[in-house]
Amino acid sequence: MDHPLIDLINAKIRAAEEDGAFDDLPGAGKPLPPCDDPENAVMVRILKDNGAVPEVVALSRELARLREELRETTDRTERKRLLSDMSLLEARIEIARRG
Repeated sequence: MDHPLIDLINAKIRAAEEDGAFDDLPGAGKPLPPCDDPENAVMVRILKDNGAVPEVVALSRELARLREELRETTDRTERKRLLSDMSLLEARIEIARRG
């Protein structure tokens, strides 16, 4: 079963073609760039365009932030908390690398 708006969508595309909206687009007539994972290409592009990064990268950035905070902190209780958080992050990074 087609989407209920398929006829409207097709009409809009036809009108845009007739108006020349698709003429002289960048890359027209050139081959598409190679794709490592064609089945997930759209999802990968959406994630990339929205700044998503692999879990290991995000965790590593957080660990670097905590290390910087540790360097600047003199409070013993806060340092202890930071070291504990860093230890947990290091374990999560190791798990993410294996998984």
